[in-house]
Amino acid sequence: MRKMGDKSVQKRKYILETARKVFMEKGFKKVTMKDIVEACGISRGGLYLYFDSTSQIFLEVLKMESQEADDVFGEGIKDDATAVDIVLLFLREQKKELLRKKNTLTQATYEFYFENELPKRDNILKKQFDSAVRIMEKLIEAGVENGEFVCDDCSGTARNIMFVLEGLKISAQTIGVTADMVDREILYILRNLGVED
Repeated sequence: MRKMGDKSVQKRKYILETARKVFMEKGFKKVTMKDIVEACGISRGGLYLYFDSTSQIFLEVLKMESQEADDVFGEGIKDDATAVDIVLLFLREQKKELLRKKNTLTQATYEFYFENELPKRDNILKKQFDSAVRIMEKLIEAGVENGEFVCDDCSGTARNIMFVLEGLKISAQTIGVTADMVDREILYILRNLGVED
C-alpha cells in the first residue's frame, strides 16, 4: 500500500507542475480542466481523483510556488550574511522576478484573486505579503541594532517596501518596467534605510 501512496503523491505533484506551466502560459481565466488534462496526458477522471476545479489546482500551485520561493531565498543566504546582505539578496531576487517576461504566475495570480473572493484565512497572497513584511521588519530591526540601517519606524518601512514591490509587480504586468526603473526604486529603498551606493 505504501507504494501506491508514493505513486499518488508523485502523480499529484506532476499534475501541479504541469498545471503551473499551463497557468503561466494562459493566465488563470482562460485555463479549463480540459487544458490541464491534455497537458498532463491523463484522463479527466484521473485529474478529478486529485482536484475538483482549476481554482483548487491554482491554490495548490500557489502554495507550491511559495514554498519554492522560500527555499531559493533561504539557500542564497550565507551564515555570516549581514542584514544589508540579506536585504540586497531579497531585492535582487525581486528584480529578477519583475523583469521576467515568461515563466511567471503573476498575471494568473491577479486574475485568480480578482475572480475569487476568498476568506482572509485562505488568502495565500495576503499571508505571503504579511510574512514578507514581518521578515523585512525583523531584518531592518537587526540592521538598525548593528548600525547597518538608519530607521525610526521599522514596521512602517517594511510595509512600505513590500507595497512598492507589489506596485512594481502590477506595473510589470500592465505598463511594463525596465531594469533602470526597478534599480531606481531599489536605490530609493536602500537610501531610505541609510545605505549608500
